[in-house]
Amino acid sequence: SQLYLRPETAQGIFINFRNVQRTSRRKIPFGIAQMGKSFRNEITPGNFIFRTREFEQMELEFFCEPGTDLEWFDYWRNFCYQWLLDLGISKDHLRMRDHSKEELSFYSLATTDIEYLYPFGWGELWGIADRTDYDLKQHMEYSKEDLRYFDPEKNEKYIPYVVEPSLGTDRLLLAILSEAYDEEELDNGEVRTLLRFLPSLAPVQIAILPLSGKLKEGAEAVYHQLIMHYRCEYDDRQSIGRRYRRQDEIGTPYCVTFDFESLEDQSVTIRERDSMEQIRLPIVQLVDYFRGRFDLP
Repeated sequence: SQLYLRPETAQGIFINFRNVQRTSRRKIPFGIAQMGKSFRNEITPGNFIFRTREFEQMELEFFCEPGTDLEWFDYWRNFCYQWLLDLGISKDHLRMRDHSKEELSFYSLATTDIEYLYPFGWGELWGIADRTDYDLKQHMEYSKEDLRYFDPEKNEKYIPYVVEPSLGTDRLLLAILSEAYDEEELDNGEVRTLLRFLPSLAPVQIAILPLSGKLKEGAEAVYHQLIMHYRCEYDDRQSIGRRYRRQDEIGTPYCVTFDFESLEDQSVTIRERDSMEQIRLPIVQLVDYFRGRFDLP
């Protein structure tokens, strides 16, 4: 027997369309989203994780009434573009490319690719397509199951049209890494390497750094206070300067330094990643100070 690997996650959604609609009692328009592994027989994989034979895919099948599909296509086209901007990707590195009639898939009324300017050039990041009712019709033909939707307001059945935003998770990760990477020349001639992640996307949001090994107890108390609310890392190895650079390189937005003065005034120094500016703040105010700074747009 032969084994086939799925080239997209979408078909599982179409197969389960009727079950999802009935059990959730959703009325059109509504969408079903899924994330999972997909596989392509790429002849020339490359450019790091941009083109691989196995990858993560995020897809949404948005079911709507025939005749409203192009309106919803325009909605999702703009929504996806704005979502990328909200993740910190620059407008200068994004463009929308509408497929020509000759390029359109035979089942599609409209398709737009959102492309990103990767270090190796422009590449497709996100595809938004009006797939009409093609997929549901194909499943109906070969499964002999009725996948029509009954519209209670119009008292009629019809096969929904589908708008599909399809995004490669690996390509999105590569775009965010490419966008965040920076090399900054400092006044002393040194080059600082950093990742300018949005604070909400940073793997480590706050690093707690004791100035000396003798301050471990006080610094760990600050760490345990903040770890209950934020993604934190405790780092006490090497000099404070090296630790700052290490946190810059992994994109940590804030560093909290516990020094000898902290023992006296119960305050710490907060350093911001991008500007490297520092402020002094009482330890009891730390949780409130960071509240809201890591929220998604």
